[in-house]
Amino acid sequence: MMNCDPLITEAQIADRMPTLAAEIAAALPEGAGSPDGRLIVVGPLKGCLVFMADLSRALWKVGVGHDYDFMRLASYAGGTESSGEVRMESDLIHAVEGRPVLLVDDICDTGRTLTFARAHLLARGATSVTTSVLMDKPARRVVRMDVDHVGFTIPDAFVVGYGCDLAEAWRGLPYIGVLKPG
Repeated sequence: MMNCDPLITEAQIADRMPTLAAEIAAALPEGAGSPDGRLIVVGPLKGCLVFMADLSRALWKVGVGHDYDFMRLASYAGGTESSGEVRMESDLIHAVEGRPVLLVDDICDTGRTLTFARAHLLARGATSVTTSVLMDKPARRVVRMDVDHVGFTIPDAFVVGYGCDLAEAWRGLPYIGVLKPG
């Protein structure tokens, strides 16, 4: 049996969302967040889902129009350690060619997933790819990846909640927690 100690509370996440959206809005390429939805927000499923939904609403509140789409990437295979290989299980539905992209994920850990996704989006013709993660864990980085917009920098611990999982469990927690035996 596992217990979960809170690392980032639900209130801390809620407080960070508007300021993170404002930071992103201020840094987007000119015209990227126009009401025509030229900006496309892309997230790798499933971990991005909760963060991306909240960030999407926060972006609208600061006047950033956008569409969104998802890709399905995998590298953990149900464990707590990355396999070291990122696999694309399903690609985007919408074209990103000629459009600016905001790539959103729950966490940047090794850097492999965001690096893979960013390269893929640029290869598909995105005019720019700006990155944002709820959590950055730089102590685990094995691939050089500088995230443009970070919600929280966290220590080297395996986290769950707010979309993050362990073998599909714990995603529904409204906060970020650290698993511990007990």
